[in-house]
Amino acid sequence: MSRNGPLALSFHALFVVFMTAPIVVVCLVAFTPEGFLSLPVNGFSLRWFRAIADYPEFINAFWISIWLGAVSSLIALLFAVPAALAIARHRFRGRDALSALFLSPLMIPHVVLGIAFLRFFTQTGLSGTFPALLIAHLVIVFPFALRLTLAAATGMDRSVEMAAVSLGANSWTLFRRVTLPLILPGVVSGWMLAFIQSFDEVTMTVFLAAPGIETLPVRMFLYIQDNIDPLVTSVSACVIAITMIALILLDRLYGLERVLAGHGDRGR
Repeated sequence: MSRNGPLALSFHALFVVFMTAPIVVVCLVAFTPEGFLSLPVNGFSLRWFRAIADYPEFINAFWISIWLGAVSSLIALLFAVPAALAIARHRFRGRDALSALFLSPLMIPHVVLGIAFLRFFTQTGLSGTFPALLIAHLVIVFPFALRLTLAAATGMDRSVEMAAVSLGANSWTLFRRVTLPLILPGVVSGWMLAFIQSFDEVTMTVFLAAPGIETLPVRMFLYIQDNIDPLVTSVSACVIAITMIALILLDRLYGLERVLAGHGDRGR
């Protein structure tokens, strides 16, 4: 081990502690029996988890977030699959520009997107509606769905497709029986990552949400403006648990290292 080894290890350990400390604190406070935010906690209680059932706004916002995330991610995949196959398999004029356009929402601050969408939907009469939220979330989750689908499409062994074509498979049969099963891990992982992004999004959504169609993160943001009890920490702990479960499933299915490293770019 080099002399810089212990120093680098200490730095990474401190970085991990710095990043995870807020999550740990929120989860600990969620189990407090007190009626106020306090740390360290004096014992553990499920009081504030049971209190979630008595606050219907949180329950309604949770289902809106689930529905919004599921639908926007599904629609994103309907566009991402053909786009990924076209980019991975064909070289055409404007290919790189098209790829950059598809991934551009990753580079635009969500505050800017929120203000732009608010003005656009106000002028079109869609402001404060669920379709407006759906369109906005579709824009921000599409790059995540495309990224993983593109990785799967780029790394796919095309000899299997050629064999199917030589046996007489038509285009639809080829896609349904060969291509889609081969890229399915990337498709499912893209949906899950897009869903997580949609479910946790608050910066842009706060500009577009209206009473009755508030997502869970927006509802939590509005709640902490007027209340200081630990109820919001119990809701946050539930959201963290859902996100962690989704990430674990994503890792088991596709591998987070492959997702973050972008191995699908090898053939580009």
